[in-house]
Amino acid sequence: MQFNSTPIVWSDPKRQTAFQEWFSALCLAHHLDPKSLRLASSDASFRRYFRVNLTHHGDKSLIIMDAPPDLENSHVFVKICRMMRDADLWVPDVLAWQESLGFLLLSDLGQQTMMQALCHPTGDWGGLSNVPSDLSNVLIPNEKTLDLFKKAISELITWQLASKPNVLPNYDQALLHKELDLFHTWYLYQNKKLSSTEIEQQWPSLLNNVYQQIIRHNLSTPSVFVHRDFMPRNLMMSLSQGDHRLGILDFQDGVFGPITYDIASLMRDAFVSWPEEFVLDVTIRYWEEAKNKGLLDQNGLWDDFGAFYREVEWMGLQRHLKILGVFSRLSIRDQKHHYAHDIPRFLAYIRSTCFRYRELGPFLKFLDHIEDIHPQEGYAFGRV
Repeated sequence: MQFNSTPIVWSDPKRQTAFQEWFSALCLAHHLDPKSLRLASSDASFRRYFRVNLTHHGDKSLIIMDAPPDLENSHVFVKICRMMRDADLWVPDVLAWQESLGFLLLSDLGQQTMMQALCHPTGDWGGLSNVPSDLSNVLIPNEKTLDLFKKAISELITWQLASKPNVLPNYDQALLHKELDLFHTWYLYQNKKLSSTEIEQQWPSLLNNVYQQIIRHNLSTPSVFVHRDFMPRNLMMSLSQGDHRLGILDFQDGVFGPITYDIASLMRDAFVSWPEEFVLDVTIRYWEEAKNKGLLDQNGLWDDFGAFYREVEWMGLQRHLKILGVFSRLSIRDQKHHYAHDIPRFLAYIRSTCFRYRELGPFLKFLDHIEDIHPQEGYAFGRV
């Protein structure tokens, strides 16, 4: 059997030697075929994933995580993995862990993500490079699309129902400020080349006022376990689990914070966009199920979907601003330039939200100024 894949390249010879020694012992203990080792994927962090086949089951494979301990905290991954498994969620099994080196052997949840199923139901799919980055073109959902999103919100609520305080880090004011600072530092200063003097002279106190509004809204919502990157690219499909389950990956940044975060993440995706009617449909379904399961107070503010959706949008605004900073940093500092291609999508999300809320009007003018956008103004008479 031949395996065609991107070669595994090591920038640190000492780490490569340490891996080879660990992997050799692993092959004996777990009956792995060393010739089948290949790169499975990498992400926005410093983690990488390899895939390796079992010796006597060539069609079955396991995953190896390469997470340098000075750059990535494997302890958090293992902790949340166990928590999710205890909550009856489908996540990888940790089969072996070289704690000091940051090497983990994991069960393989398969090779088809929910994103791949949405874009190419046959599974013959090579990436999202053909999906537009702004909102001028969106994917059109169908019955299968809705079915997959209903499964996603079911898994999300299962995770939220397991929530307990003082187990995961709090998504508090300090962390919200830290994330918004990514937008300030990497998008405004590094990407757009603005200076603090220029901002303060032309837009005095504007950004600080907007940040305070965002933080106030986000801290007003109930707190639950937050995945923090809950979107179709991190949800897995597998026939072995039946059609009713989705696997969950990339959960190591989980926190205890706003219940609105993950539904905002799911419906305002980093890599594809959906019609507003579909976003509302799925969000309403989530809201109804969350209320029925006791996650939202049915006798207070949360009994009003309009009020709930407003808080989802404010949470989404915070996430969108953070991602502008993160994607700018990945492109400028880490030379991962493909992330910059999706910046227009998040600008579109942000402008759409700002347009709907009067208090965000000054911030919308600021964005239009730095992006050199000139909205059309004028009067129209009759039918347009």
